[in-house]
Amino acid sequence: MAALIGRHINKIDKKGRVSVPKPFRDALAVSAQTQSEFSGIYVYRSFKYPAIEGCGEVFIQRVINSLDDLELFSDEQDDLATTLLENSHQLAYDPEGRVQFPEELIDYAGLSAEVVFVGRGTRFQIWQPEAYETHNAEAFERARSRGATLRLRSEGGEP
Repeated sequence: MAALIGRHINKIDKKGRVSVPKPFRDALAVSAQTQSEFSGIYVYRSFKYPAIEGCGEVFIQRVINSLDDLELFSDEQDDLATTLLENSHQLAYDPEGRVQFPEELIDYAGLSAEVVFVGRGTRFQIWQPEAYETHNAEAFERARSRGATLRLRSEGGEP
C-alpha cells in the first residue's frame, strides 16, 4: 500500500464538502484496486482525539478481520464494533474528489472553514487546524522528553 503521509489543509464548504488531498486519493486508489468497486473513504470519530479518523478499503477490512479474532458476542468485540464500525461512514468521492462529512462528525471534530488531513501511514486523521497544531506540538514534546526511539523493521517486515 502507498503511504499516507504529510499534512494537507483544505477548505470545507457550507455543505460540509471537502476535497480529499490528491496524494491520499491516489494512495488509497492503488491499495483498493483489488479490493472493491467503492471509490471513497471510510471515516469515524477518533477514539482518543477531537478529530476524525479516515482510511480506505484495505484498512477497514483489516479492522473487520481483527474484530473477527475477538470472542464472538464478547463485550470487547461489541464495544469495538460499535466504536469502529457502527459509527463509521462510507463517503464516496464526487467528480471533483470531494466527500461530504456528516454533521455529527463536523461537530465532533469542531470543523469549520478549513481542515487538515494528517497522514498516519495506512490511515489518516482530519483535524481542525489550530487543534492539530496544539496536538502536534504536545506530541513532539512528549516524544522528545521520553527520548522516544523507533526500532526499524527490516525490509521484509521483521524487526
